[in-house]
Amino acid sequence: MQLDLASGWFNGIRHCPSPNFNTRPTGEISLLVVHNISLPPGEFGTGRVQAFFQNRLPVEEHPFFAEIASLQVSAHFLIERDGSLTQFVSCLDRAWHAGMSQFDGRDNCNDFSLGVELEGTDDLPYTDAQYHCLAALTRQLLAAYPALTPERIRGHSDIAPGRKTDPGPAFDWSRLYAELKERWS
Repeated sequence: MQLDLASGWFNGIRHCPSPNFNTRPTGEISLLVVHNISLPPGEFGTGRVQAFFQNRLPVEEHPFFAEIASLQVSAHFLIERDGSLTQFVSCLDRAWHAGMSQFDGRDNCNDFSLGVELEGTDDLPYTDAQYHCLAALTRQLLAAYPALTPERIRGHSDIAPGRKTDPGPAFDWSRLYAELKERWS
């Protein structure tokens, strides 16, 4: 896995381009937001997250799908339970993952952030493979974008408190930082 700085796409991973993005207003990348998602809720390995981010969710398959099918959302990356990594939006573009949000006194975090979805729920432990993949991805992003620092890695719940809870109490922040520590120490 290697980031192509000119295109904002990683080589060596799956690409599943989403139409749900637009141009960053300033080009700045200075925040990494960690999320979780599973479709249907609590079910893994269904391929429905990819369909959702491409506006192809089969609404007839599950009642929850009908509730969310009209939403147009995306993230830059998805890390599945087995550690598989998929990219939906170039790092150079604005994915639609944060919604109404604020960080460090600034609104609209999509303008300056990258979004990483972990296949999971707030209360189920994430897998070793997911932590390893997230750490490897994060190390490359930290190296590529100097304004992105370990202090600027946050959960969706941190930038949208009261509205979002992910990645939830099951996410082990200390484990992520331990895996990253060699990068910035």
